[in-house]
Amino acid sequence: MEEIKNGGTMSEKKPSILARLFLSETLLDKGLSARIAYIGVVTALCILSNMFEFKFADTQFSLTVFFSMLAGLLIGPAFGFVAAFLGDGIGYLVNSFGYLYMPWVGLSCAAMALLSGLFLRIPLHFKGSLYVKLALLCLVSLLVCSVGINTTGFYLYYTRVGFTEKALDLIFEHFGEGNSYLAYAAVRLIFMGQLWNNLLNYALLFVFVPALRAVKPLKIHLG
Repeated sequence: MEEIKNGGTMSEKKPSILARLFLSETLLDKGLSARIAYIGVVTALCILSNMFEFKFADTQFSLTVFFSMLAGLLIGPAFGFVAAFLGDGIGYLVNSFGYLYMPWVGLSCAAMALLSGLFLRIPLHFKGSLYVKLALLCLVSLLVCSVGINTTGFYLYYTRVGFTEKALDLIFEHFGEGNSYLAYAAVRLIFMGQLWNNLLNYALLFVFVPALRAVKPLKIHLG
């Protein structure tokens, strides 16, 4: 961190807006080698989380939501976005489970990382404010990423190639004939389990993020 003289005293120069966009608070006060190490480790975790997931047609059960959000929190919005997107792409190349590559899944994970890095910057500093930020992050990421990006991507895809038999059966059972977006979204999130997978990942976020902040040697700044 550069230092400048100001009236005979030394004061730290504030990070630029660009630096704060790319780097988390944790990385801003670390050297280049430490930054590279953090980014490398977090990217590797994103890749591993995508390698060990269970996919059933348009539903997946994994820890990718947790690690994508953690990426944004630990290394910042922009680097977190890249790490989560690479994690999905490289994880697919290593273990595709025989399915086609769905780019909106990676975009959804990347958007989660971006949002988590930005939400950490919300200027709330009262006791328990970290939990408020995490709750807001989970709610917005569910609506924007899991529903707005991921579910919409699958709906548009299956509108062209045909819905899976399981999805059609569930839509007909609960909503009658027709394949409306709202019916498919409800089926995918509730009856096919995507919402419950998200809630598990959110619970892990509430457990592990405060725990990471408490590990003093890591010097992780999480609000």
